[in-house]
Amino acid sequence: MLELEDVHSYYGGSHILKGITFRVEEGQVATILGRNGAGKTTTLRTIMGLVPVTKGFIKFNAEEITNKKPYRIAQMGVGYVPEERAVFPSLSVYENLTLPMAKGREGLWSLDKIYSFFPILKSRGFHRGSQLSGGEQQMLVIARILTMNVKLIILDEPTEGLAPMLVREIAQIVLELKKEGISILLVEQNSRFAEEVADYHFIIYNGRIVYGGTNMEFKADDKIKSQYLGV
Repeated sequence: MLELEDVHSYYGGSHILKGITFRVEEGQVATILGRNGAGKTTTLRTIMGLVPVTKGFIKFNAEEITNKKPYRIAQMGVGYVPEERAVFPSLSVYENLTLPMAKGREGLWSLDKIYSFFPILKSRGFHRGSQLSGGEQQMLVIARILTMNVKLIILDEPTEGLAPMLVREIAQIVLELKKEGISILLVEQNSRFAEEVADYHFIIYNGRIVYGGTNMEFKADDKIKSQYLGV
């Protein structure tokens, strides 16, 4: 579904990604874990074409997307939910959801299906985006991505700042989306949340992938967690 091979990228003169290589299989939930400043968000932004690749390549569904325009990558079926969530604060929940539908691909994710997955959004339909809680905003941006009938969702810190009850709700949403056949790549600081939802984990350190393992392998490897995550 997604493949990065020896990907390098820079912010200004700073060499941030130094040869990132990993794959996300179809229908898989994979995480990128690491300390602050390791290159997690830069990896996501590079995939989406927001940071240019200076060496290496990125493929989505076996088609190269290296340095394509972000809107082109989105049109191919990649949805990106940034850490800041970015709801339209002055628009209602309903308007946030229906605005992308005008240009979306036809598929299963009708408004009725969205509401079946996120009933709270139906009850909040006429609330402005700015009136929602952090958890409700996170649900809204995920739901808004689904209206575009994406094949891969990229989530940056989806549990950031959320209460434990809302973290559990986001975990359940991720697992339900996996059942729908959607591939998910997420960046997380919360390793417990990652263990609850993911099939595979990657750890990034100083701009390089230093670990890759199944969920079972990751759970059992306290040494790698201590070394790179400070657990």
